[in-house]
Amino acid sequence: MKFLITFFLLSVLCACTAKHKTDILFFRKGTFKTYVGKRKDSSYFFRNDKTQIETYRNKKDTFAITWKSNFEYELRKKNPRTKLDSLPFIVKITAIKQDYYKFKGYYLGSNFKQDGITYKLKE
Repeated sequence: MKFLITFFLLSVLCACTAKHKTDILFFRKGTFKTYVGKRKDSSYFFRNDKTQIETYRNKKDTFAITWKSNFEYELRKKNPRTKLDSLPFIVKITAIKQDYYKFKGYYLGSNFKQDGITYKLKE
């Protein structure tokens, strides 16, 4: 009987301390792959607390990232080349799963919205 109680308590303790990948904080840092809309091509990016470096069609861009909440962040290009590039891009996370999240993104002040999905590849 003592064995069963000990086993049960250890199981509960392990279950409570395990890091679940559906935790939104899991997506704040790491290496990712993103698909926007129904396009088949993708972009890759690395993100840490303050910076996101994205590669799309062999072209790299660096963004400052500011988290507004656990489900919303803002990207600003560090070296904008056009007026559109100088506008903040707002990303709202709409759903999370084990290794990906879905989002809606738009440029601040614009009615044009994009849907996408981002997969986490590694920490």
